[in-house]
Amino acid sequence: MKLIEQHQIFGGSQQVWAHDAQTLQCEMKFAVYLPDNPENRPLGVIYWLSGLTCTEQNFITKSGFQRYAAEHQVIVVVSIPALAESKRRTMMLTI
Repeated sequence: MKLIEQHQIFGGSQQVWAHDAQTLQCEMKFAVYLPDNPENRPLGVIYWLSGLTCTEQNFITKSGFQRYAAEHQVIVVVSIPALAESKRRTMMLTI
């Protein structure tokens, strides 16, 4: 896996990661928001699966969820389903 981007927001870290998906034979991305956690306490996790035409960027740039995740001390993982990535890749190849 490789870190693609990282930004500080609402006292936490918004990260985007990429990994090679062997089954789909492509690179897939996901995002993780890590709220500030100086006490190193266990935190809850919410997994957000975006729709068929979305990327990880749609939710992380438009929703403003980071403010609430920081306030409630929850990690948020944003991904797109493998089917969506496969369909998006197919659409890009046919255009």
